[in-house]
This record gives sequence, structure tokens and C-alpha cells, in this order.
Amino acid sequence: MDFSPEKKHRIMNEVKCLAKLISNFVVRYYSSWTEDIHLYIHMEYCPQTLRSVLKEKQLVFGRQLPAEPMTIFEYFISCEILRELLQCLEFIHEFLPPIIHRDIKPENILISMNNTNIKLGDFGLATEHDRLSKSHTQNVGTVNYMAPEMGFLPTYGCKVDLLLSNV
Repeated sequence: MDFSPEKKHRIMNEVKCLAKLISNFVVRYYSSWTEDIHLYIHMEYCPQTLRSVLKEKQLVFGRQLPAEPMTIFEYFISCEILRELLQCLEFIHEFLPPIIHRDIKPENILISMNNTNIKLGDFGLATEHDRLSKSHTQNVGTVNYMAPEMGFLPTYGCKVDLLLSNV
């Protein structure tokens, strides 16, 4: 593994998180190994992300222009996606110790192989939440999706993921 120390830490952090988060709400981790300088992580295959679904939604729902109002069908699908995302976050936030994902964005919300539910992926920036100190690294995450307190305050909690889920 010829990575920077920071990149190695993120990869090992992701493996550690995925190995203990066994649920339908999180991409399933099977195993990991190294061969020569390569690290391999065997995980559940999820063919789409929420980003790819959002790119195609205008075509799928037959809208001519992005500004056209949603159909009732599109509205209910959007509500179901949000409901499932909140269930995913509830699972990781109620885990012991709680996990803060810190990088909730459409690319990290994955669609299961059978298209029946969504799952969280990419736990490279995730951290265990210490409810007593609430102290975490600042400026972690994708800038356009970061909660304001992540950039300016040394203490924050699981609520930062909730803000990100509504972007």
C-alpha cells in the first residue's frame, strides 16, 4: 500500500467501521487483504448511487424541463428515499458507540443490487462519537455537503449527518 498516512488511516477506518456495522442499512463488508502493495476490500455490490438516480430522474419521470413540478409518484418516491436514509442514519447513530458518518452525499448513498432499498457507503471519514467530549476533527467531509459546525467548531454530534441528509 503506497498511500499517504492520511489515506491509509481513512482506508483502515472504513474497513473497521464496515466490519462491525452489519445491517441492511450499510453496504456489507465481506473481507479485506493485501497482495504486494495492493489492498483489496471485498464488499457488497451496489450498482447505483443516489447521484446516478438524480441525474436520470427527469428522463424517468418524463419531465421536459427541470423546473416542472414533481408528479405525485415522484414525490412519494422522494419521501421513501428520505425515510430509508433516516433509518440508515438512525442505525449508525444508535450503534454503541455511535458512528458519525460525516460525508453524507448522493455519491455515498447506494442503491442495493435488487433495487429494494438504499444503503450507506464510504465510511472513510466516519468516527466514533464520544458523547462526553463530543470533540472531533474539524474540516472533515466534502465542502459542499458539510454542516457548518464541522468547519468551525471542535465539538459536534450525530446531528451533522441529519443536516447532510436533507441537502
